[in-house]
Amino acid sequence: MNSESPGLESRVSFLVSQLGLQSAQAFTAALAPLGLTPNRYGILMNVARQEGRTQQELATALGLHRNSMVGLIDDLEKSGLVERRRHPKDRRAYAIHLTPAARDVVAAATRLADEQEEAMLRNLDADDRATLLAILSRMVERGGYRPGVHPGLARDHGARR
Repeated sequence: MNSESPGLESRVSFLVSQLGLQSAQAFTAALAPLGLTPNRYGILMNVARQEGRTQQELATALGLHRNSMVGLIDDLEKSGLVERRRHPKDRRAYAIHLTPAARDVVAAATRLADEQEEAMLRNLDADDRATLLAILSRMVERGGYRPGVHPGLARDHGARR
């Protein structure tokens, strides 16, 4: 290696990866006692944002194939976190709703997410936090990622084509 070459500590991709891995591991561990994974939390948050959407609408919002969404909703339903109700305007479709238990779990998980974010950013002042968020948001947008969708979701459950 050339002594003029930058080390890993000056490479943005390495630093983002380092922080991302630590953050993902900590969040996964924090969610485990609630019976959640980051993927499941992401789906529940998406349902909570707009209850009553169909499985197809959720699949589209999350960038998943509808068949993958059926399996994910099946798992959440078996865990008592969502329920399928007949869609009021389409007899063939089901509207997805959180259960009361899921509302409690989502609230607890959101508190954990807030605590983790505060811990990660504790050494940054308000201006630095705003700048970091703006830069990362631009990178996500320009990179073609789906804002608010956990990257492991499409990887683990097949992205919609």
